[in-house]
Amino acid sequence: MSAFKAERSLFSYPKYWAECYGVAPFLPTTRQEMDELGWDSCDIVLVTGDAYVDHPSFGMAVIGRVLEAQGFRVGIIAQPDWSSKEAFMSLGQPNLFFGVTAGNMDSMINRYTAEKRMRHDDAYTPGNVGGMRPDRAVVVYSQRCREAYKEVPLVIGGIEASLRRIAHYDYWQEKVRRSIIFDAKADILIYGNAERPLVEVAHRIARGDAIASIQDIRGTAVIRKEPLPQWRGSDSTAIDKVGKIDPIPNPYGADDVGCSKSEFAKAGINLAEEAAKPITVQAPRLKPWEKVYVKLPAFEQVSVNKPLYAHASRILHQETNPGCARALFQRHGDRSVWVNPPAFPLETAEMDMVFGLPYQRVPHPSYGDAKIPAYDMIKTSVNIMRGCFGGCSFCSITEHEGRIIQSRSEESIIEEIEQIRDKVPGFTGVISDLGGPTANMYKLRCKSKKAESTCRRLSCVYPDICKHMDTDHTPTIDLYRKARNVEGVKKILIASGVRYDLAIEDPRYVKELVSHHVGGYLKIAPEHTEQGPLSKMMKPGMGTYDRFKELFDKYSKEAGKKQYLIPYFISAHPGTTDEDMVNMALWLKSNDFKLDQVQNFYPSPMANATTIYHTEMNSLRNIKNNKEEVAVPKGARQRRLHKAILRYHDASGWPMIREALRKMGKANLIGKGPNCLVPEESRNEKSAGLKKGGRPALTRHSGFGQFKKANTKPKVAGNRQRSAPR
Repeated sequence: MSAFKAERSLFSYPKYWAECYGVAPFLPTTRQEMDELGWDSCDIVLVTGDAYVDHPSFGMAVIGRVLEAQGFRVGIIAQPDWSSKEAFMSLGQPNLFFGVTAGNMDSMINRYTAEKRMRHDDAYTPGNVGGMRPDRAVVVYSQRCREAYKEVPLVIGGIEASLRRIAHYDYWQEKVRRSIIFDAKADILIYGNAERPLVEVAHRIARGDAIASIQDIRGTAVIRKEPLPQWRGSDSTAIDKVGKIDPIPNPYGADDVGCSKSEFAKAGINLAEEAAKPITVQAPRLKPWEKVYVKLPAFEQVSVNKPLYAHASRILHQETNPGCARALFQRHGDRSVWVNPPAFPLETAEMDMVFGLPYQRVPHPSYGDAKIPAYDMIKTSVNIMRGCFGGCSFCSITEHEGRIIQSRSEESIIEEIEQIRDKVPGFTGVISDLGGPTANMYKLRCKSKKAESTCRRLSCVYPDICKHMDTDHTPTIDLYRKARNVEGVKKILIASGVRYDLAIEDPRYVKELVSHHVGGYLKIAPEHTEQGPLSKMMKPGMGTYDRFKELFDKYSKEAGKKQYLIPYFISAHPGTTDEDMVNMALWLKSNDFKLDQVQNFYPSPMANATTIYHTEMNSLRNIKNNKEEVAVPKGARQRRLHKAILRYHDASGWPMIREALRKMGKANLIGKGPNCLVPEESRNEKSAGLKKGGRPALTRHSGFGQFKKANTKPKVAGNRQRSAPR
């Protein structure tokens, strides 16, 4: 049973009158399609930077179908020509509002590599063609919507808007930008998974509420002059003394769960007296975090003051639990962004209904035979859950989807597998994945409702797995077994990354996984071997990896299979020194691993690791009086060096590595011995005119470190991708 309960179910609203038009085979993208459906207008027009694929792994398809299920007529403008307003007028003026998103990825990450080089491909575009969406797509699309129909309300969302809801460091401009709601000139920003807040916004606009009056919906942010009336406020420095968050009380205590006793005192609650009072029938007293907002340092302050930026980032990441999060208020000049507490997660029944909507599960027919790589990757996969409580500092999933795991029922998942079998063209009997942000968090929740609804930890598994976290993988094991027995299904593979520190808590899961669901290779993500960077990543040490590998090898042998782990690593992550990279390369060599593909750390907006990258402070810990100096690899040369070290076997990087090793006093690692990292300069190199400190050849790719075992297995193709949440 969930510790969170929304005021009403997602599908409990009275249907809008346009329900009489029924369900569209595909949501219309042209006037002609609207005419065929008998529509004279759209109630809501969604603008997206992705191609329109009517599949539950594509955000706009989900949002469009959810709104359609509420009775609204929904049109989609996919990857419009943003050079003028004309394309944004193609479906006419929407009756209720425009909904704008960059798509399943932040548009800057979609268009540029970690080295800030422009990509020439786009997995979410027909033909894998790059350049079909603009930089900062949410802002550009919003401007064109305003030009097209100035008075139509404008709602922005998706991961790009979600990760830029307050002042944030922007890697591409190397500066702090203001909240995207100001640049987009939007009326409302929806962050996180949008279904619950967006449905409420739509129904309130439909009933005649002025857009300016819709300011209090969970999971939304709006522009205001002052905080909402009747909300009590506190300055962020009352919680975090300019870079230091006061120690958070044990959320599992008897009386002060989730808040300090001083906050109860401010609310007029005497804990001792409350404990002694007899039970009386009276109006419920507000909890210390209810109707309370935190005033963050202003944009003008965090944009020039790194300690204040780290401070604001810490506050934001502490206020993400829907059960106890406070609203946030941040000045931007003479106006402010007001961020309401997060929306409550969907219940299992609601998740089932969302994934059970009438998706065609194929791209829109207008694309013809053009291949859309992102669709090809997921067309036979099933998303079984949302959210991630891992809290990896470099990953944006937690900031977007939250830490609460939202799982579908077995029945819903099996039904989708049957739909794939019956609907997907060319289905071969192989389900490519049963997963989500991770492979093995299905139905894993906090065992204590009280703790779950009040905890402010950044991670449930770091530095150790919380004693309240359920690690019983029985639901996942049962699901795998039932999925394998679906008629017409030959194989169920697991492609989502396995959280191996959880898996080793239940060896039965490892055995089930290895015996039936590994197609020769299984990807896991240690990310690094050294404690310095691992502590900034919030990842477990290599001892956990070793224990998982032992189980993996044991059960593979018992199953009579030759199977291999594919570990992923990140280079140039905050907290990584040159020596850390050398030590990791030596570990790779000693284990006979050679990297196939590598990517340097990519500072995505609002991630904890991005804050460390920008400020060079350990914002994961209390900063005040903390003298720790965080090593942050910056600059093209050092980032190239870390990448080259990780690919120690690539001769193009040897000159740079040799120079670095000599400067580090590690020239003994240059030579032919088994303990050496790179060979001495050869005659061929000298004759070719290679210079010491030369630059390694760089190649483009979108994956993090991917491995092949030297001389033991074939090269592993494919790129690593994080899940693409909405």
